[in-house]
Amino acid sequence: MRISNSFSEGEIQVLEFILQTLLRGGSPSMATRNKNFASVYRKVMSMKARVEEKERQQQATVKSSVGTIAAESDEEADEQQAAG
Repeated sequence: MRISNSFSEGEIQVLEFILQTLLRGGSPSMATRNKNFASVYRKVMSMKARVEEKERQQQATVKSSVGTIAAESDEEADEQQAAG
């Protein structure tokens, strides 16, 4: 059963255990033994990658007087120089 769109019930329990343990000054190493820990870790790494990709896309976007355009990448500039 899914509690949210992002995490299963077991994954939420793992996250809650880690957070409660850290708040009490303990080590979350026992949580790594939980069967849902690997799934939580993969999801967190996937989310991190999506955030980084979104940031890269935002940095590559340039505003102009006529709207938003994508900035030319280094590879595109090299190709144009080689062709022209």
